[in-house]
Amino acid sequence: MNTFAIILILAIVIVLLAAAVVWLSIRRTRHLRAKFGPEYQRTVAEKGGRFKAERDLERREKRVERLEIRALSPAARDRFMESWRQDQARFVDDPRGAVLEADRLVQDVMRERGYPAGVFEQRADDISVDHPRLAQNYRAAREIVLRHQSGNATTEDLRRALVHYRALFEELLEATPA
Repeated sequence: MNTFAIILILAIVIVLLAAAVVWLSIRRTRHLRAKFGPEYQRTVAEKGGRFKAERDLERREKRVERLEIRALSPAARDRFMESWRQDQARFVDDPRGAVLEADRLVQDVMRERGYPAGVFEQRADDISVDHPRLAQNYRAAREIVLRHQSGNATTEDLRRALVHYRALFEELLEATPA
């Protein structure tokens, strides 16, 4: 075989490998965008680029796959629903306390379903795998609680936080494991 033929074969192999890498990268990006929705863009902005963000999102997927996420028993679901009804009624007289209790109830439901009770960012990342559109609500509610603790949130802000918590709470109550 002459030198030209060897170079041509190597060039074709390199082009095919490059095409395969590009194709796999496009598939990976499409999968993560479809799965994570707005959480994909938030992570890209937070991590400063697509490759770092995609690596982080894949890490989240693998972490949550190892967890034993389970549905709530009917008794647990009823117990949590009653606690939520009481907390929502409390908002009129004690908005701050109601929002803090809503945060605690969300954490309790997560724990009961099998999510670890780690720091907030880890909980939000874990939730983003199975409930990506609600992870944004969870982060927004948390941000309002932190603003309130520093004296920079209104009662209307607290109402919005409770609405965000309720959306996540209701989905966690009804969701069945993937």
